[in-house]
Amino acid sequence: MSERYDIAIVGSGPAGITAAINARIRNKKIIVFGYENLSNKLYLAPKIDNYVGFYGISGKELTKKFKEHLDEMNIDITYERVDNIYAMGDYYALMISDKTYEATSLILATGVQFGKPFKGESEFLGRGVGYCATCDAPLYKNKVVTIIGYNNESIEEANYVSELASKVYFIPMFKGEYDLNSNIEIINDKPVEIIGDSMVKKIILRNSELESDGVFILRDSISPDQLVPGLLVEDGHIKVNRDMETNLKGCYAAGDSTGKPYQYLKAMGEGQVAALNAVSYIDKKC
Repeated sequence: MSERYDIAIVGSGPAGITAAINARIRNKKIIVFGYENLSNKLYLAPKIDNYVGFYGISGKELTKKFKEHLDEMNIDITYERVDNIYAMGDYYALMISDKTYEATSLILATGVQFGKPFKGESEFLGRGVGYCATCDAPLYKNKVVTIIGYNNESIEEANYVSELASKVYFIPMFKGEYDLNSNIEIINDKPVEIIGDSMVKKIILRNSELESDGVFILRDSISPDQLVPGLLVEDGHIKVNRDMETNLKGCYAAGDSTGKPYQYLKAMGEGQVAALNAVSYIDKKC
């Protein structure tokens, strides 16, 4: 049986870390999934003038202070990408490659998603389209698989899949060195559409086509409704009430993922509200 946390927080930007700090103050057992820089959007900000008490501070300097605060409270960031989250009734199961984490309550602070899904992506989700190659690779033994990769981690997943599949195409969506196994073919073209019948059959690219039994789209992050099946999303944002509750019991959201304005102060306020209500939800269950 997996270790169960009180609250799992997905996202380490201002909303996520504020939620983590407030939950820790109230002695809850938490796990936070995020990035080394906490939030690239914040880290790269050249100057911040509306953060009370820190006028003119750079994003890099503010991030450093955030990290110091987390360290002081013994809050660690887990540098793992969450692939799927499932509501299991009394808890949430967070799937990460070959591991599963469990939490009684969930706070989504994933930020705003930029870019639209490929045409056909949502329609074929679970029917040949997936977001975790290492999770589903055994399903494609001796079959043709296409990896659309947005980061270095996608290279590792492509190499793993190539040990099982009969053929692997890798479509890089980022610039860099691609340390791929020799039996992986790199396709320097842009995906446009995923088509098929009951299952994926083909990928339409800007200048060519690929026949493929499966497609793994390995982005840095996944849109909230794809990450958490059943989550209500409106106009690209997670729908919440004033308590930051989503339509799923015990699931809260905060920050840019809930809508405009995309401001640090708004995100931190929502992170606190989400944490306080998640704590209340857990205490009522005890």
